Amino acid sequence: MKEELGGIISGFDPAGMRVMIQALAEANLRDVLALVTVPTLLIWGDKDIRSPLTVAEDLHARISGSRLVVIAGAGHLSHVEAADRFNAELRSFLQSIPK
Repeated sequence: MKEELGGIISGFDPAGMRVMIQALAEANLRDVLALVTVPTLLIWGDKDIRSPLTVAEDLHARISGSRLVVIAGAGHLSHVEAADRFNAELRSFLQSIPK
């Protein structure tokens, strides 16, 4: 899976990637997080350098009723680094949402 992800990323157009990364870096939507009214799951790796756990804690505090799951030993790509745990947490969350 890691090799597959690397292959996908290496195929990105550099100019398009630059625009996307810049837009993400400049966006600040913290003020609208309080408006989120849907079930929200935040899955975070405790070794994430790109977005440290303090970012997750801030999002969790701003999104009412959100659930924060921290995966020990995983970094920014927890869905790849700890796929089994990530998938189990996602399944559990989705099953907990009333139909």
